[in-house]
Amino acid sequence: MKARIKWVQDATFVGESGSGHAVVMDGPPEHGGRNLGVRPMEMLLLGMGGCAAFDVVHILKKSRQPVTDCEAELEAERAAEDPKVFTAIHVHFIVTGRGLSEKHVARAVELSAEKYCSASIMLGKTAQISHDYEIREA
Repeated sequence: MKARIKWVQDATFVGESGSGHAVVMDGPPEHGGRNLGVRPMEMLLLGMGGCAAFDVVHILKKSRQPVTDCEAELEAERAAEDPKVFTAIHVHFIVTGRGLSEKHVARAVELSAEKYCSASIMLGKTAQISHDYEIREA
């Protein structure tokens, strides 16, 4: 896996993934940025949420569950001192479908957290990670 980060100006950078997708990252005005893009640590949190949600949907589909939507809402706390690593992250999944099995949803969230989500497992080395879910009928 490769990535390239290019400084644009001030605190603005463009990140390009190995698959050719680009994203703008920027800092807040108090650090010389213009608030034109996501902060790098926010990107890390978004990556974890995307990884976990991808897993949950994939696992539910493999289990032939009629999933129609999945959202992951994340809340994170960071250390007060540098390096300001994540110390706690909570992921709340909102899984929607027609007649979803609670057992299958719980298992999908558990498998993502404990086995498949590389980002979550990696961040779990410094942060306490918790998960919960709710099921909504489509």
